[in-house]
Amino acid sequence: MRIAPSIQKLIEQFERLPGIGPKTAERLTFYLLHTPQSFLEEFAASLENLKKLTKICSICFNVSESDPCPICSDRQRDHEVICVVEQPLDILALEKGGFFRGTYHVLHGVIDPLNNILPEQLYIPQLVSRVKNDTINELIIATDPTVEGEATAMYIQQFLAREPNLLGLKITRIGRGLPTGADIEYADEQTLARAFEGRKEY
Repeated sequence: MRIAPSIQKLIEQFERLPGIGPKTAERLTFYLLHTPQSFLEEFAASLENLKKLTKICSICFNVSESDPCPICSDRQRDHEVICVVEQPLDILALEKGGFFRGTYHVLHGVIDPLNNILPEQLYIPQLVSRVKNDTINELIIATDPTVEGEATAMYIQQFLAREPNLLGLKITRIGRGLPTGADIEYADEQTLARAFEGRKEY
């Protein structure tokens, strides 16, 4: 049986998404095929506006509809504490817990030479610039406890340690609570809170 080109095209588009295999792509496509046209139009409009109505915050590089983002604009936050995370999804996970009231810095990835991701491709230089130019008391490195996450955390710590005017900066790493290899975005609020409570200074 030959699948209609419009159906096959959508299946192929779904397959390009991370974690979506051929079978899942087919199920999603045929599910949408049986939904009302109004739902499809709303779904399509959401996809179309995804990048049109969002922007990268020029301070922390989180994804938001405004620049600066609501967190960087919030005067009630502690702007002398920066939490460094890998992805915007990590901020969502941390904010759900409500235990952290500082600001963030999103790297948009980790150092991964095997996949040709080098330090200069991340927002590390911008982080260094923030720390140099703003009054920062503590930098919390909250990259995932994976091999790449640990390597990225160590790189940032060593890079900042070479800056003579940042010798008094307190740099900490989130501690107990997160098992090795875990992703912050999937951790529950209590686990993340324990990880922050148990952070260790470099």
